[in-house]
Amino acid sequence: MRLVNRQPERGARFLLMLLPFIVLVGVYFFGSTARLAGNPDDKLLPSASQMVAAIHHAALEEDGRSGEYILWADSAASLKRLGLGLAVAALLGLAMGTVTGVFPLARATFSPFMTALAMIPPLAVLPILFIVFGLDELSKVMLIVIGITPVLARDIEQRAREIPPEILIKAQTLGANSWTLVLRVVLPQLLSRLLLSLRLMLGSAWLFLISAEAISATAGLGYRIFLVRRYLAMDTILPYVIWITLLAWLMDFALKGANRLLFPWSEGART
Repeated sequence: MRLVNRQPERGARFLLMLLPFIVLVGVYFFGSTARLAGNPDDKLLPSASQMVAAIHHAALEEDGRSGEYILWADSAASLKRLGLGLAVAALLGLAMGTVTGVFPLARATFSPFMTALAMIPPLAVLPILFIVFGLDELSKVMLIVIGITPVLARDIEQRAREIPPEILIKAQTLGANSWTLVLRVVLPQLLSRLLLSLRLMLGSAWLFLISAEAISATAGLGYRIFLVRRYLAMDTILPYVIWITLLAWLMDFALKGANRLLFPWSEGART
């Protein structure tokens, strides 16, 4: 049997999924053990016990100055900014992509403009955002919005243009006007694509958030990572990176579940 036709069994699929993580963890702790054996004060590759102690302090012990549990306070601050940025970007991207994908006049006017906006490196405009919106929450949220909205809009536009024209013609034959066509025919097919696009943009959204928090913030996961880096506190940085990865994976899993629940037909089409 050719390799392209071989499908793993359920148990084997689970083991294959875990294999890269096991190898990565094994390589890390092998290197950590070797470095700490040569220099017990080495900070580059902390041991598991050092990372557990650091995360215990951040998650389960109150901070002496603020009285907060640092990990949870940082997580709440970052997730609030990220959630608001993603929500605004999703609404704007859906509206812009739908209009340009359905209406030829809007496409001719705004599609090239959105393409140009998507080519601007979002981090390059971060200083401008700080000048215009200040150093508070708004500039961080706006970086996420500016960073992912044009990409979302272009993806939604492309999906709208892929809808078979026969469907649109039949709806108009049955008496649908332009906005009825958008609301009853086009939007239901675009919402599933929006959730998929958001899943694909989660990594970029986290990147923009961490970058903004690293430059100007008093709380947040990115702020904490860049705060402790001056002390070479890898025992704190690595657990924070793992925690960010876990949060991003949970968000991806939630979006995937929402898509499967709300739009089961899209899952069926792919299978």
